[in-house]
This record gives sequence, C-alpha cells and structure tokens, in this order.
Amino acid sequence: MARITAAFGSSHSTMQFSSVENWNKLFDYIDCKTPINDYEGNIHSFDDLKKRLPPDAAQKLAPKAIADRHAATWRAMDRLRADIQAADIDVLIIVGDDQREIFGDDCRPAIGIFYGDTIRNPAKPVQPPPAEHWYRWDQIQRLEDGEDKHYPCHPALGAHLIQGLTTHGFDITAIQSLPPEKSEGHAYSFIHKRYIEGRTLPVVPIFLNTYFAPNQPTPARCRELGRRIRELVASFPGDLKVGLMASGGLSHFMVNEELDAKVITAMREKDMATLESLPVHWLESGSSEIRNWICVSEAAIDLDINWIDYVPAYRSSALTGVGLCFARWS
Repeated sequence: MARITAAFGSSHSTMQFSSVENWNKLFDYIDCKTPINDYEGNIHSFDDLKKRLPPDAAQKLAPKAIADRHAATWRAMDRLRADIQAADIDVLIIVGDDQREIFGDDCRPAIGIFYGDTIRNPAKPVQPPPAEHWYRWDQIQRLEDGEDKHYPCHPALGAHLIQGLTTHGFDITAIQSLPPEKSEGHAYSFIHKRYIEGRTLPVVPIFLNTYFAPNQPTPARCRELGRRIRELVASFPGDLKVGLMASGGLSHFMVNEELDAKVITAMREKDMATLESLPVHWLESGSSEIRNWICVSEAAIDLDINWIDYVPAYRSSALTGVGLCFARWS
C-alpha cells in the first residue's frame, strides 16, 4: 500500500539564489515597483513604508545582520537538500502556486494537478542579462544550463488524485500536457534545481491559486485538500513511498514575524484549527503561499516536524523581504 513517509517545506524566493553581496545591495529597485500589502492586507507604496520604519530598522539592515541571515539561509537549504536526497521516497508531491507562468487571467483554476509523463524546465537564455540586472540573473538560476530538461512525473498517482478529489467534491483542473511555450513555474523549478537535481525522482505538481482573486481556496479548503490527499495516497495501489513538499511562503513582501511564528507553532503542534482559521486578509500577495503549507501540514498530520528553521530576511530600505522557512516532517 502507498503511504506518506516524509514531508518537507521550503520558501522559493529569488533571494535563495542571490549572493551575500547582492543581499547587501538591497532589493529596493525591485520592491519599489509594486504596491505592498501590510499585515492587515492594506496596500502601501514603497515610499510610504519607508516613512513608517520601526526604530530598529538600521539594525536589521546592518551588513553583518544581512550576512548572518544569508549564511543561515544557505545552511538551512543545504540541510534540506541532504534530507530530501537521503529520504527513501519514490515520488514527491509538490504543492505550490502559479504566478501567470502557466495560467493567465483568461483562465485560472483554483486547484490544478499535472498528470503528464514529464514537465519541462527551460534552459537559461543564450544572452544573459546585463551585470547591472543582477536580480534578473538571480531569477534565471532556477532554469537549466545548456538545454531544456524534462523532469519525470508520476501520471498514475496524479490521475488517482484527480479522480479521487473530484469524487470528494473538489473541482480539479486536470493538466496532462503544456503548450510548447509553457513550462513549470518557479514554485516547482526551484525545488528541482535546489533540492532534487541529480536525482531521478518523479513528482506530482499540484497548483493552488494562492495569489489571485476571486477564486483563492480558503485556509479551511486547503486543510480539507490535504486531508483528502492523505486518504487518496493511502488508497493508491502498490508499495509506494510518497513525499510531500510545500513550496513558497512564509510572509512577504512585508515580513510578518508574528504571523510566521503563529504558523510555525501551529504546524509543530498539529494545531490545524488555528491554521484553517487564519484570516484571509493576512494571506495576500506572497503571504498567500502559507496556504501551501496548510495543505501539506494536514496531509502529513501522521508525521512529526523534527526540524524547522526560519529566517526573517529583510531585504530593502523599506524593510520589505521574505519570511524564509524550511522544514522536515518524518
């Protein structure tokens, strides 16, 4: 019988491919381009946030503090990669989100599951970005060197989840192939490149629309999805050891350490009631990806978190950034 034997979680920010020198340059020229949601979901400009800085802002942006956070992030990613590489799993279900990489405003499913044979990650552009566009260069580190790569998937398990979830009242978008110009988004390419590159490990990509109104699944629906995934894995025929991966989060682009601590504590304590009752206005913009962790936390409820690490990665003069989180269940 199939069973969930391990689970993992990882943020997938561009910061996680950036050098400490780039962290110290700060990400102002990126973060100033779009409005930013505060802790209550209200939208502010970058300049407005700079006028409301807390007294410890300079301390958080000191070069040593940034360097320490960068080093902690790399240690956490190296440990997680080692844990995933050592895990005796046959397939990895990746719960992530799509940010107009596959689905556009013309048609965006609330929940989609890929069940093709392979999924493509494209090659880096032949002409790299200019040196001054270092953020764009860091972004494309998720892509392949030289030529496209087609990563193996697990069509049978993907189809089993689609059929079972549909039977249980979920409206699932079934995706068996992608148009030639489309490829896996960064929630999935980051996992392939940073954690499982060099290993032949089939994946089942699950897409949650965490970002875009009006059809974002509620936290309670994400919990229910995780419960049904757990049950359906158990009903899949054959001796299959299944791993889970939550990709994304935690809070961003304003770092909300209080929210992140609440989420981490609830996951540790298997307090799913707290997770499913998180107000949706806390889960806007990048913080919306906490939904992926809620789903995996419920699916992995029979396992325990035996390691979790958190880095509040402030990255701009307005104290925007990402609550980077890494976890292992076993």
